[in-house]
Amino acid sequence: MRSLIGLFLLSAGLCQLSAAQYQIWDIWQTTWDRSKLYTSLQPSTPINFGSPGAIGAADIDVDDTSTYQSVWGLGGALTDSSALTLNNLKSKNPTNYNQLLHTLFDPTDGAQAAGLTFVRVPIGASDFSAKDYSLDDTSGDTSFSHFNVNNAPSYLFSVLKDIQAINQYLRVVITPWSPPAWVKSSGTMNGGSMNTALATQYATYLLKAIQGFQNQGIKIYALSIQNEPENSNDSYPTCDMPVNIMAQIGTALRSLMNSNGLSGVRILGFDHNWDDAGGYPIQLMQQAEDAFAGVQFHCYSGSVSDQDTFHVQYPTKEIYLTECTGTFGSDWWSDIKWYMDNLFIGAFEHNSHSGLMWNIALDGNGNPKLPGTTSCGGPGCRPIVTVNSDGSYSLNQEYYSMAQASRAILPRDVNGPWGKRVGVSVGGELNWALRVGAYMTGRVSSTDWLRYSLVVLNWDDSASTTWNPQPVQATIEFRGTQATYTFPVGVTTLWWYAPPTSTLRSESSNATLYTSFNDAQQPLVGFT
Repeated sequence: MRSLIGLFLLSAGLCQLSAAQYQIWDIWQTTWDRSKLYTSLQPSTPINFGSPGAIGAADIDVDDTSTYQSVWGLGGALTDSSALTLNNLKSKNPTNYNQLLHTLFDPTDGAQAAGLTFVRVPIGASDFSAKDYSLDDTSGDTSFSHFNVNNAPSYLFSVLKDIQAINQYLRVVITPWSPPAWVKSSGTMNGGSMNTALATQYATYLLKAIQGFQNQGIKIYALSIQNEPENSNDSYPTCDMPVNIMAQIGTALRSLMNSNGLSGVRILGFDHNWDDAGGYPIQLMQQAEDAFAGVQFHCYSGSVSDQDTFHVQYPTKEIYLTECTGTFGSDWWSDIKWYMDNLFIGAFEHNSHSGLMWNIALDGNGNPKLPGTTSCGGPGCRPIVTVNSDGSYSLNQEYYSMAQASRAILPRDVNGPWGKRVGVSVGGELNWALRVGAYMTGRVSSTDWLRYSLVVLNWDDSASTTWNPQPVQATIEFRGTQATYTFPVGVTTLWWYAPPTSTLRSESSNATLYTSFNDAQQPLVGFT
């Protein structure tokens, strides 16, 4: 009798493995009407993957046999203005400051936070600084013996250290908006171009910048040679830098970094708009491929699909999306649709390892800015978070878009792998209504199941005709099983766990099945 019972339980377990072996318990949602804002949903019963049936109005097919790049995080720029804004909040309301930093940067699995991981920091002044300055303003100092990282305001390093204390994965990317004025033929940081005779010496300045930040206790992930090298605006620090000069600087800097124990710090190039993806960045690789780990893109001109032009030519080089900004007064839901389509699903779809916005924090008018700058004119550039003079703050649409995407790619385990993009397609009569990104997150232990995440934008709102937001009932296909979920108009992030494909056979023989409940992997009741 005991043998018969054992056989029955094993058969039941195998049936469950082939039917409802995967379960969705964890869902986060931001809806078009703001009734849910990166809200964690806790269904009373799981959404089970079962035997396939008829497909829904949209059919999401996840193909984890097709894997692509890892996504290493989202983030924004800590300009002098952002650092000052946050530092003032720290003085005005320390509790809100600490709460905000955790809301932005805490990467703890399951935390109600965005887990932003990339922070981009200008070397010297930008259009969001109190004044023009570099880290060596001593004219003719070609050995850069007067270099001083403390030319940057002290609150920049203070805030950076506070962020670093919260997020152990923090990736800091530093980049100049302009070389020192005396290094340029124009003699000013605002506009103009470099004195090309000083290109090789300038590499020493950039080396000292890395060392200076690290001496302040800030670990540097990468350095970009020049922000927007095709932009020369005389109202704020900019520099026109031909591709051959960037290549020359990069080659000299790579040698210096390798000789000074910095071989693990990346050098990145271009850092400008999508529309020249087939020009400057490809020419840069042709001239100095060994010096550069990859290139960076901004969103202000061209299309995200332009990233593919570079990727096809240099598939082993890394792509980073490093800047885009919203504008005060624009439509909340329209912005989220654009961000998800082009940046936080789209950029990853086109091989980016990151997704960054512009300023992390400013006031409600997009200030403070460099006096006299024409940058971010009109209503002003909207930050990720608006900080008010009374010590309160508000999270903007940039935050909610990034938080939904970041949730899908953060490590499941402490110091574990990041989410890796996997294949996904959408069928059905309403396939156009859903934009979907799919990711697989590896585990530290080989016995733990992998996590599979979807980021789904339902933009079926009929906004171009008569406003009529429609939820979409969709089926999700995964490894020969099917689940059903109705996606409201908005952004939904959800996940489930599954074994590596190579262990499916052994999992079947063990008939020990796992699910996720309250973000913890647990055996299914009755099958342990």
